[in-house]
Amino acid sequence: MRLWPTSWHPETWVCSIRGHVTPAAGARVVTPDDAALGAELADGRRLARCLRCDSWLQHAPPEGAGVEFERLPPLAALDKPRRGAPLHEAIVMRLIAVNKGLHAFVFTLASIALVVLQTNLGRLHGFAQRVLDGVSGPIGETGQGASRSWLGRQLVRLLDLRAGTLKIFLVIALTYAVVEWTEAVGLWRQRRWAEYLTVLATAGFLPLEIHELLKRVTVLRVLALVVNVALIVWLVRTKRLFGVRGGAHAIHDEIDWPAVLAAPTPAARWRPKVAPGPMAVEAEVADAAGAEPIDVPRP
Repeated sequence: MRLWPTSWHPETWVCSIRGHVTPAAGARVVTPDDAALGAELADGRRLARCLRCDSWLQHAPPEGAGVEFERLPPLAALDKPRRGAPLHEAIVMRLIAVNKGLHAFVFTLASIALVVLQTNLGRLHGFAQRVLDGVSGPIGETGQGASRSWLGRQLVRLLDLRAGTLKIFLVIALTYAVVEWTEAVGLWRQRRWAEYLTVLATAGFLPLEIHELLKRVTVLRVLALVVNVALIVWLVRTKRLFGVRGGAHAIHDEIDWPAVLAAPTPAARWRPKVAPGPMAVEAEVADAAGAEPIDVPRP
């Protein structure tokens, strides 16, 4: 199942951010055997194919320090980018990392607020007592009058708040913050231990979510439960955790690079029959890739 429209290509988007991967641009010599990756044009220009998005880009032949290879090495020796399913999975993992980072930020703010509250609890109790006395008289004489007032109820709750309770809340908030920050950083850096931690931490919260849902059903609680269950299933299945689908030993480069390079690129699927000019570049790429000429309307 795709998470974005078929007309949107993550490879092109990633190349726009990180740049293209064109090994043929760094080779001193490009031969006809390298036609799947690059081509020398008759006027001395060079076209190099991006291994990520399949774009053909014009480069000047490298000189001096710009030469990476005397000639292109075998495909297995080249640094190849992710594309297709591996790239799509990496993007989803980054989105999950951002989500975890937002959660961690909220819990960090909550921890700071609890520390401030605990430090000033005595003064807050005094303030609450003075306000309550001013609104309803001494707390012992209020009877049920203050309980009918929303402000009175909140002030009574604040007066009942104890330092021990705040410490428990602080420990919980700090634990959540540390776990979420660890997950966010680990997932962003694509560490396998972070994938396990995310599954275990998310699964650990499911009983609490189910308990709260049984007490009161709300759209937000149902949505949170569904999202967390889907996240666990997706991570376990896609990342092959806990031995699923062969486990870590079954993880390999899922890109069939020989098949990718054997397929015609967008620039090499056609050969326009036009006079030499701007379109001649595409025609020469088609020649290099062995494409059959077809009629293309003139612009």
